[in-house]
Amino acid sequence: MSDIGDWFRSIPAITRYWFAATVAVPLVGKLGLISPAYFFLWPEAFLYRFQIWRPITATFYFPVGPGTGFLYLVNLYFLYQYSTRLETGAFDGRPADYLFMLLFNWICIVITGLAMDMQLLMIPLIMSVLYVWAQLNRDMIVSFWFGTRFKACYLPWVILGFNYIIGGSVINELIGNLVGHLYFFLMFRYPMDLGGRNFLSTPQFLTLPQNGSSEKAPPSSSTGNAPPPWSPEHPLSHHPGLTWLLQGPRFCSSRSRGQI
Repeated sequence: MSDIGDWFRSIPAITRYWFAATVAVPLVGKLGLISPAYFFLWPEAFLYRFQIWRPITATFYFPVGPGTGFLYLVNLYFLYQYSTRLETGAFDGRPADYLFMLLFNWICIVITGLAMDMQLLMIPLIMSVLYVWAQLNRDMIVSFWFGTRFKACYLPWVILGFNYIIGGSVINELIGNLVGHLYFFLMFRYPMDLGGRNFLSTPQFLTLPQNGSSEKAPPSSSTGNAPPPWSPEHPLSHHPGLTWLLQGPRFCSSRSRGQI
């Protein structure tokens, strides 16, 4: 048990809480402690009965059963793997920026879910994070099942097909990819590649004191006092996944390898 506890504590904070909620909420529903009917995103219940918790529970809940258990575990693994990579990689030291990315993607997915009557939002949010990671590491060669290897930029679409084969819905994965693309376009590609303005900025209230300190935490990368993502002073400007925006697309290096 101590090994499991050490592993769990080693997960970066935001990913750790997200992972724990995605395990706990389905478990509560499976054990019957709370009826799963309260976890789904039903537009009528949310908009007219003011059951305002539904967008949150629908993000963490998944109906685990004999026909859906493998799909759930696969996407739980994707959550752990790619959220951890983003939080400790491109967003390392900037938890407010990463939390803002999750909130932006979540809000877009909730709006889409209400419009399209999507009752579960777990997979779309996971896919949106995976898409952002894939774009920031598009030159990496990743290994998938059965020894297949390809550029990371194709990974979200490969997983879309893979999830569909094992019982997922193309709509959920597609919405996640589109929302991830929207964030990446507005935060990075539009201002860096097309010279447009920065439409997204991390709210100041998300910048919390670190390590229990009462001092104000350093400003996040997108706040007004910090350099924008395309500025040479910003750490992300030197990220391998963003240099292609400034230099133009290029083929992947055979030395850049990763594993799913």
